[in-house]
Amino acid sequence: MTWFKEQAVISPQRLMELTEKVAAEAKARICPDPKRVLLLPPDITRAHSESGKITERLYQIFSETADVHLIPTLGQHVPHTPEQNRWMFGSVPEEKIHVHDWRDGSKVIGEVPAEYVKEVSGGKADWAIPVSLNRMLLEEEWDLIINVGHVVPHEVLGFANHNKNYFIGLGGKEMICASHMMAACCGIENNLGQLITPLRACYNKAETEYLSHLPHCYAMVVMKYADSGELVHTGFFAGEDQETYMEAARLSQAQNINTFDEPIDKVVAVMQGDEFFSTWVANKAVYRTRMVIADGGELLVIAPGLERFGEQEEVDQLIRKYGYSGTEKVMKAWRENDDLQDLTHGTAHLIHGSSEGRFKITYAPGHLTKEEVEGVNFEYADIDEMTKRYDPAKMKNGWNVMPDGEKVYYISTPSAGLWSTSDKMDIRES
Repeated sequence: MTWFKEQAVISPQRLMELTEKVAAEAKARICPDPKRVLLLPPDITRAHSESGKITERLYQIFSETADVHLIPTLGQHVPHTPEQNRWMFGSVPEEKIHVHDWRDGSKVIGEVPAEYVKEVSGGKADWAIPVSLNRMLLEEEWDLIINVGHVVPHEVLGFANHNKNYFIGLGGKEMICASHMMAACCGIENNLGQLITPLRACYNKAETEYLSHLPHCYAMVVMKYADSGELVHTGFFAGEDQETYMEAARLSQAQNINTFDEPIDKVVAVMQGDEFFSTWVANKAVYRTRMVIADGGELLVIAPGLERFGEQEEVDQLIRKYGYSGTEKVMKAWRENDDLQDLTHGTAHLIHGSSEGRFKITYAPGHLTKEEVEGVNFEYADIDEMTKRYDPAKMKNGWNVMPDGEKVYYISTPSAGLWSTSDKMDIRES
């Protein structure tokens, strides 16, 4: 059930008060005197949500009497450096922060059957999804587990967070690969902004069947752009079941999906240099705007931190080899090549990251060359020139008219929302 929720603009002080309330409710409802506590926050790509500060406060509360550990739910993202951990989680000791090893640190405990996957995907996918999860989560004794995160539109699951923390964030290779390929086959436009996608249905089934014994709960925030253009917290949801997620996702659906009557010819998006280092994560700019960009239009992504394509070397090489070449070409290559069949989450990413030739994707990267960017089928722009022309310090979220009359739509944090024309945004309740 949902323990409590607050839907209003939430100040930093109130955010900490609600975090303290989560700790009190967890002690009252799950374990009055926990001796071993596990905190599961998102990774650095969600740093702007203040999930790190929420996690730090929970650590401070429980570490007074308990042995508290933290695993950032990286999935297959690059592990944090100690400096990034300090920036995100503050005073939490480095030795208490553990790295999820998606290749060798997980074990399979069951599966979502192929017949169920086929049913919920409408026949688009017909393979089982192994339930492969972090060994530390499964094999150590925990009195309390708290998942922390930001509920926001997501290209694979409809909305991020909740049991995504487990099944992607702490998932093993088998689960991550099977899951992402299933979602890609269902179509990114059919996933974005939906409360229950086919993959979310699979995860809900897996949580009920394999994780119901865990002493866990969820603490989730929702954010939106204020009139000032800044992101503010507008919702806080705490509880232990799927209805808690549904309430948070409905608020995000109402506040984070921006619909337009007509498509937009040019979108300029910034992917922050202290959070986004690969196109694997920076392509959120593509995912979240693809349904609003006009045919023949352009998405310009200013990415000062961009230094690679994949999060691991083998995926980086995969992207460099095949490029973002569209669903038809990628699916053909997938059927014919062992490397794409082995790293199907990478195959899915190549599908998601293409505009299918419908609009131009231009990157202005901090650390990649023109040849590298064009080699994966993106256009290249010089970051100094683009930052001077579309200065993030001067641009405002929404419509901007440049001195020469060019009209562009500017988004400072694409990962915090979803932009679509109204005819493409068909909201389903299930």
